[in-house]
Amino acid sequence: MPIPANQRELLDAIRTRYAQLDAELRTVPPAQAFEATLEGHVQGTLISVADLVAYLLGWNLLVLKWCAGRDAGREVDFPDTGFKWNELGRLAQRFYRDHAALDFPARRDALAHAHADIVERVMRETDASLYGEAWYGKYPLGRMIQLNTSSPYANARARLRKWKKASGLS
Repeated sequence: MPIPANQRELLDAIRTRYAQLDAELRTVPPAQAFEATLEGHVQGTLISVADLVAYLLGWNLLVLKWCAGRDAGREVDFPDTGFKWNELGRLAQRFYRDHAALDFPARRDALAHAHADIVERVMRETDASLYGEAWYGKYPLGRMIQLNTSSPYANARARLRKWKKASGLS
C-alpha cells in the first residue's frame, strides 16, 4: 500500500490495515493471549499478544493526545512527555503497564474505540490540514498519523501471522 497523500488515502490505509489486524486478533485463542512468546519491542525480550495490543493502543492514544494538543495550540511533546525517540522501548514498557489490568477482550475493545476515534478525527480534517504543511519536523499531520496507526497495524499483523504459524495456529 503506497504512503497516503490525502485524507481519502489515509482513511483507506487506517481502515484496511486495522480490519486486517482485527481479523488476525479475533483468531487468537484467549488462553494463549497472555503467553509471552512473541518477540518484544525491546531486543531480546518476549511479550504476549495482549501486550502487542496494549502497545498499539498506547500509540493510538498518543496520536489522539497529539491531535488534542495541536487543536488547543499547545506544543506537543514527541513522542510523549518524559520520553525521547531513542527511548521507545521504555515507552513500550509503559504501554504494557498502562493496560495491564485489562483482559484481552477489553484491550481489543479499547483498541477498536481508539481506532474509531482516530478515523473520526481524520474525517474532520482536510487534505490541506493533513498534508499541506509540515507539523512535526518534516512530517505533516497525516504522515504522523499514518506512521503511528496503519504502519504499526500492518507490522503487528505480520508479527501475529508469524507467531501463529510458529505456534501451529494457522
